[in-house]
Amino acid sequence: MTGRIYQWHDLTEAQTLHADVCVIGSGCGGATVAKKLAEAGHDVVILERGGYYPESTFDQSELGMNAKLSADRSMRASADGGTLLLSGHNVGGASVHYWADSYRTPEDRLQLWAERYGVTGHDLATLTPAWDELTTTHNVHPATEEYHNRMNRLLREGAHKLGWEGHPVPQARKHCVKSGHCMQGCVYRAKQSQLVTHIPQALALGARVYADVEARTLVWERGRVRRLIARVVHRPSNRVSDIELAIDARVYVVAAGGFYSAPFLLKQGLRKQLPMLGKNFGMNPSAMVHGLYDEDIVLWRNIPAAFGVEQFRLARYDDAGRYVEGGYLLMANQIQPGLLGGMMPLMGEALGEWMGRMKNIGGTIAWIDDPADELGELTLARDGTPKVEYPYGPQTQAILRDTIRKQAQLQFAVGARKLLVAGADALVLDSEADLAKIDALPIRAGGLYMAAPHPSGGCIMGRSAKDSVTDSTHRVHGFDNLFVADSSVFPTPVSVDPSFTIMAFSYVAARHIDAYLG
Repeated sequence: MTGRIYQWHDLTEAQTLHADVCVIGSGCGGATVAKKLAEAGHDVVILERGGYYPESTFDQSELGMNAKLSADRSMRASADGGTLLLSGHNVGGASVHYWADSYRTPEDRLQLWAERYGVTGHDLATLTPAWDELTTTHNVHPATEEYHNRMNRLLREGAHKLGWEGHPVPQARKHCVKSGHCMQGCVYRAKQSQLVTHIPQALALGARVYADVEARTLVWERGRVRRLIARVVHRPSNRVSDIELAIDARVYVVAAGGFYSAPFLLKQGLRKQLPMLGKNFGMNPSAMVHGLYDEDIVLWRNIPAAFGVEQFRLARYDDAGRYVEGGYLLMANQIQPGLLGGMMPLMGEALGEWMGRMKNIGGTIAWIDDPADELGELTLARDGTPKVEYPYGPQTQAILRDTIRKQAQLQFAVGARKLLVAGADALVLDSEADLAKIDALPIRAGGLYMAAPHPSGGCIMGRSAKDSVTDSTHRVHGFDNLFVADSSVFPTPVSVDPSFTIMAFSYVAARHIDAYLG
């Protein structure tokens, strides 16, 4: 029997839902684990706090689509107000507005998690069959030449000039028309998000999706969840209504995403028995450098990241253990004109000079690999919403400065006339002679204009309840039918875009849940 998607206007009275599996969240983790369990013959219910927006509702508007697809309209920030927290708020989760970069987890990262944190059963040999299947399902392939816009070609040219290693980025796309509206959701169904892959596949296998439903309370005793209480969200007002849904299932899977899974479990009063809950939180804060060129760049057309510089993925240290360089990926940036204007730390004639030549603006961005010893923590604010405490320690600051320096070196190498560091200090670099100014650039709240698109940790996987939240079967310590399947189980950041890692890990989670269900 084919499943269906229920929305707020379908849910007008209290009711009890019955299922084998209840999945909280519909992004890369939730949709994947739901599809695999439905495929195994289990009755699956997916709850999604956000709305259901099929491609027919997409209008490629920056403002309108941000309201539909991004939690809190991308305006929620870390506790110090300095970093925007980006996450999905819709059926399909952040995959609907992601860039579709689909890297397999580097083996060195899997080995780190195994050796330092005790993660088992997630090695390269175990995950490779999952990735092989996902590669077919999501049509993952390196970006071909026609999908390299001018900024990506300049990034590649600069990397070659400087002797930096880089490669075409693996993409989850099919029949892309190069519109450049990837962050507004792909109206052409070319970007292979969960909305066009695992969600419809799970529905075809009988899964049911309940959009506009907020999971609130787990009813549990003696290590077993008996019921989940949820509330219907009145989508036009985005307010939680009094209409209550109870979900009776044999297994519950928390897949609310890296910003929300740990806070959900914190609300259940589990911090005492799980002291690591909310800890080891990374968020991949990303510094940007804008460049002004003599040629047309048109930053907002074609796909965002066709080429990636991987030379500096791993941080390097001297013999005394002092940081030297690296700990990030470098990519061509892609932001639409409205957001580009907002990321310009200028006013008056200075702003007019840059935006008056908008087609000539290029830019780069760096995904940093948050240092494992300087990770943050997720807690709850007074109103019960997630609160992100992120220290920006000395090594993180050094990495961010190095990303800016390398971005500047590369852009000057390919003809940028001047550069502007996105941040409150409005640092302008007129030539390579100005690179020393970066050393004095303060890294503080709002000092750099940064967004955090790739959260990790908070429910990390490990050996025991003393050092982790879940075991290597994705089961929450102390429970027999409560699992986590998203980026919050990663002990550290992945060092590449995490979407493909989340999906492969969810295959492992689904296998263990299937075994538990018998």
